[in-house]
Amino acid sequence: MVHPDLLEGFDKFSDAGVFRLREDLAIVQTVDFFPPIVDDPEDYGRIAAANSLSDVYAMGAEPITALSIAGFPQKLDPAILGRIQAGGAEKVLEAGAVIVGGHSVMDQEIKFGLAVTGVAHPARFIRNGGAREGDALVLTKPLGTGSITTAAQSGKTSEEVLAGAVESMSRLNRDASRAMLRAGAHGATDVTGFGLLGHAREMAEASGLTVVIESGKVPLLPGASALARKKILSGGAARNREFLGDRVSLDAAVPPELASLLFDSETSGGLLISLPEDKAQSLIDELRAKGHPEVVRIGRVAARSSRWVQVEP
Repeated sequence: MVHPDLLEGFDKFSDAGVFRLREDLAIVQTVDFFPPIVDDPEDYGRIAAANSLSDVYAMGAEPITALSIAGFPQKLDPAILGRIQAGGAEKVLEAGAVIVGGHSVMDQEIKFGLAVTGVAHPARFIRNGGAREGDALVLTKPLGTGSITTAAQSGKTSEEVLAGAVESMSRLNRDASRAMLRAGAHGATDVTGFGLLGHAREMAEASGLTVVIESGKVPLLPGASALARKKILSGGAARNREFLGDRVSLDAAVPPELASLLFDSETSGGLLISLPEDKAQSLIDELRAKGHPEVVRIGRVAARSSRWVQVEP
C-alpha cells in the first residue's frame, strides 16, 4: 500500500523521496556515497558532499540536516578519514545545513557520502517527470568529470585540467535550484552516474515525452574532448551506452568523442532543467551573473516519438 503522504518515491526515477508532514511542509530525503575519485582527501569530501546535496537541490528543496556515511580500511591512518569528513563538513556548512551525526564501518575500500534531509512545500517541489512539451532544456554545469577523473588516476591529464573538474564537482547546485524555482521550472534532475543521456531518458520517460539534445551546445570541461578522442572515459560510459540502447537516437553527424561524453558518467554534475521557453534566457542570465558561466540552453522537450531521447548535431 502506498502511503498517502508519500508524494514522490523510488518508482518514478526521482532524485529524492518526498514525504508530506503538514499541508505546508514536506521533507525531502536522499543518500549517496562512493569511493574516492581524486587523491586529495578534502577535495574528495567536498565532492562527495556536493554530490549528495545535489539530489535535494534537484527537487527544488533546501537541505537542513545531513548524516555522514563512511567506510574506511583499518590499515590506513584515521587522520585521512578526518580530512575527508572535514571537506564534507565544509560543503554542508556552505549549504546552510547541519551534520547531526553519522556512521562508519571498516571496509576494504574508502567510501564516503551523506544521507541528506531537506524541506520543501508539498505543492512546490520539482519532479523530474514534470517536463512539458515545448519546454526549453537548460544545463547548469559542463560535462567531462568522468573522463578527467579517470585520466587523472593514471596520470594521463594535467593538474590544471583536473583542477577545473574538481572546482565544478565541488560547486553546489544551490543557486541553480533557487533560480529554477523563481523561473517556474516544470521539471529537473541532476546529472550524475547515468550521464546526461541517461538522466535525460529518465526525465523523458517520467514525463511521457521526448527530450531533444542539441549536442553542439552542450558545455564541456577543458580537456574533456581530447581525452574522449583517446577513448579515456569512465567505466560507466560503456554501461550507460549499452543500457540506453535504442531508447536514444544519435545523429550520425555527432562527433564520436562528443557522443562518448554524453553517455559518460558524471560526478556532482549540474541540473538539467525543463522550463518554459520564454523563461530560459532569464534563468541563464541570472546564473551567469552569479558566477556560473557555463549555464546554457541545450535542447527542448517534444511530443513523444519512437525514442525517449533524440541527439542532434
